[in-house]
Amino acid sequence: MAQILPKLSPEMLIPRMGEYIVQKVLISETDLQRALLHQQEQTSQGRHYLLGQALMDLKLLDRDTLDQVVTEQIIQLRTALQASNRSLEQRVKDRTSELNEALQRLSELSQMKANFVANISHELRTPLTHVKGYIELLVTESLGRISDEQRHALEVSQRATGRLESMIDDLIMFSLATRGEMSMKLEQVDIGRLAALAVKSAAAKADERAVQVIAAVGENIPPVQADPEKIGWVLNQLLDNGIKFTPSGGNVVMAVHMDGHNLVQVSVSDTGIGIHPNRIREIFEPFHQLDGSSTRHYGGTGLGLSLVRQIVEAHGSLLDVQSTEGKGSVFKFPLLVMRD
Repeated sequence: MAQILPKLSPEMLIPRMGEYIVQKVLISETDLQRALLHQQEQTSQGRHYLLGQALMDLKLLDRDTLDQVVTEQIIQLRTALQASNRSLEQRVKDRTSELNEALQRLSELSQMKANFVANISHELRTPLTHVKGYIELLVTESLGRISDEQRHALEVSQRATGRLESMIDDLIMFSLATRGEMSMKLEQVDIGRLAALAVKSAAAKADERAVQVIAAVGENIPPVQADPEKIGWVLNQLLDNGIKFTPSGGNVVMAVHMDGHNLVQVSVSDTGIGIHPNRIREIFEPFHQLDGSSTRHYGGTGLGLSLVRQIVEAHGSLLDVQSTEGKGSVFKFPLLVMRD
């Protein structure tokens, strides 16, 4: 059976109307209690009985006076609501202004950081070039004969300066990407050859860690549209990352194969430590490493994967990551085939 709803009336909108009528000295407190008791009695019989009706039935208030009271309270409520809305709107405006200022400050800090990184990187590169040059002169005995022990020490220094130079290059590339100044020179690229070169380049580091690096390049892979220098850096970085996080006896596979008629799929898979699914997003944060403790086992600036993703996306592609803790990870992305 459908429920019969009470007829709406203005009085329903007025809270604590009895107190307001007493305050205006239109009735006494005793009259109000009589009216409320009468209302309760009528309501207990199943009637929808309002206080205003009780006041009129008991001859305590006439219709015109009741209507005037209801009108006054509605006006007061509307005025209070308008004032509240104005206050809320102002608070929203103030909060929005504060957020905009905070975003502006954050943007300025980010720009300052990018400029600082760029300036420091360029300043570091000059003395590093001198260090590398003199080490090379010493190793080649251009400045005099050296002993085997000295040669070994200089070769260790050479490798260290090479790692330092690589980090500086990463910092410079990051600063360019942050400021939107990293340019792409798209051309026809033999991605299979680049992959093979990257694997060959990573062989020495893989041997040091007793990790096997494998190139799995499909046959008749057509050229792709890419920046050869940038995409080559991406391949080297993904291989380096895979080797770094793969324990001895594991393997890293660089695969290149067709994906349909217009795409070439590039992937780097490893049997390393893997990543928890909830933390995959973190690996792309600049200067961030999942192992952030002071005793972390893995070096690096934490920029590599952040730059990898930016370069891949600059090619109009997307970097996909699949990983299982303790079993390894797969990083893959497609590149568009360049047709004649």
